[in-house]
Amino acid sequence: MPFGQVIVGPPGSGKTTYCWGAYQYLTAIGRKVAIINLDPANDNIPYPCAVNIADLITLEDTMNELSLGPNGGIMFCVEYLLKNMDWLTDQLKELQDHYFLFDFPGQVELFTHHSAVKDILHALEKLDYRLVAVNMVDAHYCTDPTKYISVLLLALKTMIQLELPHVNVLSKVDLVESYGKLRFNLQYYTEVMDLSYLLESLNEDAFGSKFKKLNEALCELIEDFSLVGFYTLCVEDKDSMTKLQQVIDKAGGFVFGGLTEGNESIMLTAMKAGYHEDVSDVQERWIVNDDDDL
Repeated sequence: MPFGQVIVGPPGSGKTTYCWGAYQYLTAIGRKVAIINLDPANDNIPYPCAVNIADLITLEDTMNELSLGPNGGIMFCVEYLLKNMDWLTDQLKELQDHYFLFDFPGQVELFTHHSAVKDILHALEKLDYRLVAVNMVDAHYCTDPTKYISVLLLALKTMIQLELPHVNVLSKVDLVESYGKLRFNLQYYTEVMDLSYLLESLNEDAFGSKFKKLNEALCELIEDFSLVGFYTLCVEDKDSMTKLQQVIDKAGGFVFGGLTEGNESIMLTAMKAGYHEDVSDVQERWIVNDDDDL
């Protein structure tokens, strides 16, 4: 029963960096890890790549032969992969004893309304793969209310579309205040508290004030579903990576799969830990905010 993570998120959110960091961390604790690069635009791959979509189809050839732009080319490549799933599954069979990290493209339409990625993942699930979607979001979006609401909507739609156990992650949390001050404390953003506080900020904005009813409807939509929440990550911090892997292993059931080699220590600590992250230490370590309202 293969286990793995499906790494998704907007461009620049740190997906490839996370894959490399998670590979190093999980390998260090004794887990056999294979990274599967399914992003045809990923030219400079820093990690050891067990399977690379470029061996099946390249973005450059697709753009040249079909006269497509980068986004259209990536969409075509993913659709081509779906039509050639045997190519992928045959290579994965040779890595059955590994833990998988699937590095996907950053085009958000692939995870919001296009069905190719969803169909690829469902095909893997039919082969008894146990997958967890890890949605990476750059933490600096929290410094802008409009961007934060957009991120919440994107995360919600991705959760509904992929239909997998899902972990949303605020990446680069150690750099968040280099982009601006947080209006509230970090817990407000990770637990997605009462959005009426942000609604006030949206309506104060010169542009956002024109869409007060729309802003209110979007906030109510997010709160009605009550599905979105975030964990935090500083990829270079061992403690941060450990806590996130505990959450992911619980979400996908890997932690309950038995005391396999390389799983003993993380299983025991994860069994003691809950799903809810205490971000107070993260707040104190990386975020200085003297004007917390919540």
